[in-house]
Amino acid sequence: MATKKKAKKAKKKTKKKAKKAKKAKKRKR
Repeated sequence: MATKKKAKKAKKKTKKKAKKAKKAKKRKR
């Protein structure tokens, strides 16, 4: 169960990073 929780947290982190990258791309345009 602990590993599952860790995986979920990591997934959330990557999602947040992707969202930030998308926003940065829009701002550059």
